[in-house]
Amino acid sequence: MRKSLSMAAVAVLTTSLTACSATGGRKAEEQASMDAGKATTPRMTVALITHSGPGDTFWDIVRKGAEDAAAKDNVKLEYTADPDGPKQANLVQQAIDKKVDGIAVTLSKPDAMKSAVDAARTAGIPVVALNGGLDDWKKMGVESYYGQDEKIAGEAAGDKLKSGGAKKVLCVIHEQGNVGHTDRCAGVKSKFAQTENFYVNGKDMPSVQSAITSKLQQDKTIDSVLALGGPYAMTATKSVKESGSKAKVFTFDTSSEVIGAIKNGSVQWAVDQQPYLQGYLAVDSLWLRKNNGNIVGGGQPVLTGPAFIDKNNVADVEKYAKSGRR
Repeated sequence: MRKSLSMAAVAVLTTSLTACSATGGRKAEEQASMDAGKATTPRMTVALITHSGPGDTFWDIVRKGAEDAAAKDNVKLEYTADPDGPKQANLVQQAIDKKVDGIAVTLSKPDAMKSAVDAARTAGIPVVALNGGLDDWKKMGVESYYGQDEKIAGEAAGDKLKSGGAKKVLCVIHEQGNVGHTDRCAGVKSKFAQTENFYVNGKDMPSVQSAITSKLQQDKTIDSVLALGGPYAMTATKSVKESGSKAKVFTFDTSSEVIGAIKNGSVQWAVDQQPYLQGYLAVDSLWLRKNNGNIVGGGQPVLTGPAFIDKNNVADVEKYAKSGRR
């Protein structure tokens, strides 16, 4: 991130100094002030294509990061999403057909995405990955990756649940076939054996609530519900009340609602992978690639998490959540 921001700053500074030396005087100083923090490089188009489903607020934060980077870098950002792997691959092909300058894509379903990524590379379009596909991005020839190691994040969550005195954990998977979700729950189970995977239909939130409610009513030994996304954590809190369970709710990923829930105690903590950074760095790195030939990461993933947000540090994060960036 430091490297990316430094290169952007150098580009802006060089442009500003050139303007001042060419014209001089007050007018040049005013123009330099207006240009500060924004690139004056030629307009380019970047396609950001994710596997987001309807209503998943996590992706609003990713998109906000991408939009901020695009505004700074004079980039036209085209955002599309579909949770279905083949349909997401079609969106990548549409971006290729438009001859965009760069593609940032999630690879949560790598098998479905491989041919589309290959097509982009064949067309000479740089591709970076974010959020999903840590185990596959290099094999697919993608230039950089921005996200967290989901297995490590799951292990960290498992350790924290264990140290917190959990007895039995329900790991709620809301998107079957998502390798990141599978890795999260597998990581938790590797550190905390009393973990049960529980599949729900994430496209139908009322059914998610009823499924979790029924499970809690059937199995009174469950004392911890671990969601894999903010909206599902908030739904789980409703299920806990509805079922009469005393289970505590934990989650991966944040939102302004989750931050509020951590404050009031209805959610205990969240694993934060800093989605804003994922969107920001993906777009910024494609700008650097086009305008300075940079490839960020040196062949290694750029990790944006995990970190934990709980009652001890939630106030520090809350002010940023209000702006839609955490």
